[in-house]
Amino acid sequence: MKLSYYPETDSLYIDLAERSSTESKEVSEGIVLDYDANGNLVGIDIDNASKKLELKKLVLSKLPTEIQSLSA
Repeated sequence: MKLSYYPETDSLYIDLAERSSTESKEVSEGIVLDYDANGNLVGIDIDNASKKLELKKLVLSKLPTEIQSLSA
């Protein structure tokens, strides 16, 4: 999973899988879910993210994987 924030558009994209999306559905104003060809959720796009989310803090708890940190 990968989180990417784009300050120029104030959008956050959450990549849930390394597969391309073939279909997108807006489920709420400014929140779009991306699906692959099999109907599996592969990403979430959130517009106006700073107004909808607490972006200054990220807490990861009990994830069964190693944590990698990337910076811009």
